[in-house]
Amino acid sequence: MNLPLKLGLLGAGRIGQVHAAAITADVRDAKITRVVDVYEASAEALGTQYGISYSTDPQDIFGDDEIDAVLICSSTDTHAAFMIRAAEAGKHIFCEKPVDHDLGRIDEALAAVEKAGVKCMIGFNRRFDHNFMKVREMINAGRVGDLHVLQITSRDPAPPPISYIKVSGGLFMDMMIHDFDMARFLFGEVEEVYALGGAMVDPAIGEAGDVDTAIVTLTFKNGAMGTINNSRQAVYGYDQRVEVFGSKGMVDVKNDYPNTHTFYGADGVVSEKPLYFFLERYMDAYKNEMKAFVDCVVNDTTEPATVHDGRESVVLAMAALKSLQEKRPVKISEIASYPD
Repeated sequence: MNLPLKLGLLGAGRIGQVHAAAITADVRDAKITRVVDVYEASAEALGTQYGISYSTDPQDIFGDDEIDAVLICSSTDTHAAFMIRAAEAGKHIFCEKPVDHDLGRIDEALAAVEKAGVKCMIGFNRRFDHNFMKVREMINAGRVGDLHVLQITSRDPAPPPISYIKVSGGLFMDMMIHDFDMARFLFGEVEEVYALGGAMVDPAIGEAGDVDTAIVTLTFKNGAMGTINNSRQAVYGYDQRVEVFGSKGMVDVKNDYPNTHTFYGADGVVSEKPLYFFLERYMDAYKNEMKAFVDCVVNDTTEPATVHDGRESVVLAMAALKSLQEKRPVKISEIASYPD
């Protein structure tokens, strides 16, 4: 394959801008050659910023024989359809999470990818964060021993607009989906979930049919237990922590900070708040993620986050929502098994 890898970017919104910045600055074996967005002003702004051709028609990417791979960073409702079109065009795929809110459409996209034999990586950027990678490394090295308990904390500094809440698929599908993937990444497959949730931050979120605060307990197939807690608003900043406890010990990772100073005075002890939002906290992870995608295409290696991973995270989100609605534990097998 000729280098640099030529990429087409679908979606010039916030996450598209993040990937464009990461690739331009840090991924030497890849280059974005076209950006497409339904909003011409957005496509033009990003294209002009990085000297990239831009347009509003996705076919300009799918029909371009020079483009090797597609980055799908558009709205969720377009993901599965764009994955199918990219696969049919013989282009490798990077797709942001979730693949879709419907398992039938996810399975159609999965089948198209498998039929075409192209690479398809799902955007679970936290797998590439330095803290969580270290936890995974210590688990795999046997330092923690037999896995017993997992605790994941993920809290945003402020809730998104209600207009976004209404189309996001809900907290489990939009926010906790990263934590469901991290749970599988660290502890393996989940057998059962039990969810509690409420609108404790903004009543309007509840009126929109969603929750803004939730706790989900997990029972893993290996017998381990876990909890995930989410909130749409942590007044002190972006709260991202993980703790793993096992037979040989415990490993935990805390938040990242702008600096590590602590001031000790007569009125108390004061330190920095955590980094404010995901763009600050995970920018290096996004860079690592893009490098991993390019590497798996160029060197024909297995994707670090596959379509199967994307599907299973959606299944877990659906199980959590069912548990919340029915006020009972829900086995993952009640939602859907992986297709044969």
